[in-house]
Amino acid sequence: MTLPIIDVTHARRLIDEGAILVDIRELDEHARERVPGARHQPLSKLSSIDIQGATAVIFHCRSGHRTAGNSQRLAASVNCDAYILEGGIDAWKKAGLTVMSDRRQPIEIMRQVQIAAGSLVLLGVVLGVWVAPAYFALSAFIGAGLTFAGITGWCGMAKLLTLMPWNRRVLATMS
Repeated sequence: MTLPIIDVTHARRLIDEGAILVDIRELDEHARERVPGARHQPLSKLSSIDIQGATAVIFHCRSGHRTAGNSQRLAASVNCDAYILEGGIDAWKKAGLTVMSDRRQPIEIMRQVQIAAGSLVLLGVVLGVWVAPAYFALSAFIGAGLTFAGITGWCGMAKLLTLMPWNRRVLATMS
């Protein structure tokens, strides 16, 4: 079953009528920025959602792509009308609606992976050109790791970055 996609105006009206907004982003994303009053239910831990008293559920992520791509799974997690917020929290912000931001929280893990991987690939190329060709192996290693992560869904660099001291704060403050 595919969930209907609704715009921010329609979502706001449904929320005023008793619907609940559910944020399916991961903990690190939710800790940094969230819609006040939205329930947090990470997609990675989704089973069923308690909807006591709610007339409907509206799921959101950052841009709407994650919710759209998991529409069937989201629909199966509730036993009421369910919708996807078109454009996610980005559209919510663009509409001028309230979003709580905590810039003290670290940036999302996947952005940290992108920064680290990009930096290491660039470093491997620069060192390979200016110091010794053997340094190109660093870029190849990172490329292989990213390919493995894309195929399997498991990213060693993300796991390592999660253990860093600046990321431990998220788990402590949001649990």
